Amino acid sequence: RLLVNIARTGVVSPGGELHDLNLANVDLARGAIARHRDVVAGLKVRMSKDVTDDNDLECLRRAQEAAAPFNLPVMIHVGQNNSPMRAILALLKRGDIVTHLYAPPPYSILDDKGNLLPEVSAARRRGVIFDFGNGVNGHFTWDMAEKAMKQGFWPDTFSTDWSTASKTTGVVDFPNVMSKFFMYGMTLSQVIACATVNAARVFPCFDDRGTLNVGAPADVAIMELRTGEFEFVDNYKGKVTGKQRLFPVATVLNGKRVAKA
Repeated sequence: RLLVNIARTGVVSPGGELHDLNLANVDLARGAIARHRDVVAGLKVRMSKDVTDDNDLECLRRAQEAAAPFNLPVMIHVGQNNSPMRAILALLKRGDIVTHLYAPPPYSILDDKGNLLPEVSAARRRGVIFDFGNGVNGHFTWDMAEKAMKQGFWPDTFSTDWSTASKTTGVVDFPNVMSKFFMYGMTLSQVIACATVNAARVFPCFDDRGTLNVGAPADVAIMELRTGEFEFVDNYKGKVTGKQRLFPVATVLNGKRVAKA
């Protein structure tokens, strides 16, 4: 499954893909979705200033317009935004997703005093999903994560935002990303939920995944929770030490154990 970038070019890096509003064409986006409806799970808009300049809110509006006939969610990439977070959140509907929720200022989910913006809590109450999105470049700092989580604002879902640089930077693998949240009070069951059932509920096409219910696909990641001294890294080479880390042990795909590569 995939998310269609509202920009016709897809991601352009460096440089950004939404400096030219003509690249955010609603009719063409709808056509692409209609032709590939079996694999399209939603739309995506990167909202950072270096991607959009002053076009960010209009690009989000166009993504919403393209998604509307298909009742699809829109995921937005935030971090170093052009517009205030409250203006961005006002355009999101129930089921839309904010990824990189712990990205630092300007215009983060916290105000200048480090308090969670009321618009962020209001967005969650109306059904907007907040995803961690670890990433490797400007997507989260320990300071942001700690301040938000001390106010009870934990992620709804986890994702790696995997790239070619992920394995050798702070992402490492998905169990490593999951393990970062034990330090801030999340229980094992909450961490597992963010990686499984919560994530599966975001997209209707995955409503039979993320569960061990009878009749569900037998796709299972088996992990071991180890205790010790484990180093975790943010996107700015900030390092913290945790006492617990999940390690992959085995994988079952469609009921059959998968041999290690």
